[in-house]
Amino acid sequence: MNLRTAIIIIGGGLAGCEAAWQLARRGVTVTIHEMKPSVFSPAHRSPLLAELVCSNSLRSSRIESAVGLLKEELRLAGSLIMEAAEATRVPAGTALAVDREKFSRYVELKLASSKNISLIRGEVTSVPRNSTVIIATGPLTSDILSQDIASITGSDYLYFYDAISPVIEAHSINLSKIFWASRYTAGIDGDYLNCPMTRQHYEHFLNELIHAREAPLHHFEDRKCFEGCLPVEVLARRGIDTLRYGPMKPVGLTVPWTGIRPHAVVQLRKENRTASLFNMVGFQTKLLWSEQKRIFRLIPGLENAEFARYGSIHRNTFINAPALLNDALQLKTHDTIYFAGQITGVEGYVESTAMGLLAGLSAASRIMGKSYEPPPDTSAVGALIKYITTSEVATFQPMNVTFGLFPPLAERVHRHKRGEQYAERAVNSFNEWLKNYI
Repeated sequence: MNLRTAIIIIGGGLAGCEAAWQLARRGVTVTIHEMKPSVFSPAHRSPLLAELVCSNSLRSSRIESAVGLLKEELRLAGSLIMEAAEATRVPAGTALAVDREKFSRYVELKLASSKNISLIRGEVTSVPRNSTVIIATGPLTSDILSQDIASITGSDYLYFYDAISPVIEAHSINLSKIFWASRYTAGIDGDYLNCPMTRQHYEHFLNELIHAREAPLHHFEDRKCFEGCLPVEVLARRGIDTLRYGPMKPVGLTVPWTGIRPHAVVQLRKENRTASLFNMVGFQTKLLWSEQKRIFRLIPGLENAEFARYGSIHRNTFINAPALLNDALQLKTHDTIYFAGQITGVEGYVESTAMGLLAGLSAASRIMGKSYEPPPDTSAVGALIKYITTSEVATFQPMNVTFGLFPPLAERVHRHKRGEQYAERAVNSFNEWLKNYI
């Protein structure tokens, strides 16, 4: 088979469509395999490609926000998904909202107009081993294809449910109320930030947690699936001391300024190597985002916490990307197999699109015999690819784009100006990188 006709894309969501577009506009012939309308995932209803669940799924348009910056970089790279979004936009203030049906039709017609793209309807049950393949099957990959992916990657590296704890921006943590320590090992060498609570503080926090409002489950989700990683609010309802014997246990810790053990403690763990983000250890939750913000700000040191990611528990097929993928989105053990979209461990439609774009550029470069380097991590796209390929394997969890993934700015700036500074640096570095892939 001619290499320029060897690209197979499994999945016609946003990532698969974006990858196909980037390949086709560089002269590479692509075949998209989409299982709809023969088979629908539990979350989908439309037979069209690039289906969105809701009209405002693309979130903020402000370039001063991380996701707005990510969209700007996609536009600069000639993203089909961003082109379709602008063409089908509906009024929604600073959010990028679209007419969902018109959006999907725009993408599908645009792909159909390319002589380099063909579409085959029908479920793919196994990954072709003798072709270059981009797997972009999304967070609800079918069971039968998931089994084959597990056989390629190893079943220990493929997950079907997220149990995600909130992630907090480091700059918003009040370090004067908390301390570094690992259990039985105090001092600066400790691996955790510890937020200590008195009995009175703990019981107030527990009462608010017990009575908090939860996000509703999707119709295809079953709470029984979550027994192995119970939400913190469920643990709280099992008894006044359940959390103190679980994620909030104070054993082996001493508050430096009192010399005594706290009644309870919330631990924060570094989420990335630059320590710009911290994970709330053991705090997976189904609470509404507004409730998470309100209640978790009751924790000492987190009164002004800014959340880079809220906690959640939901069905989501994703791979342990740091263990499996290189920064070209190829499997380390099968360089003709690429992954794109949410299955790589990013959250959100825009982030999924970005991984589709990179997979397309990466595969196109390889097929055309050109070198490929990922975007710099000072860009939004580059920060995402670095996160999913270099995070700690044992603690890897899917992530939305956030400024906490970026290298720190060279100088401290007021928080209201941070977004502008990140955006200016990112656009400049991304444009410079893009010159090699136009």
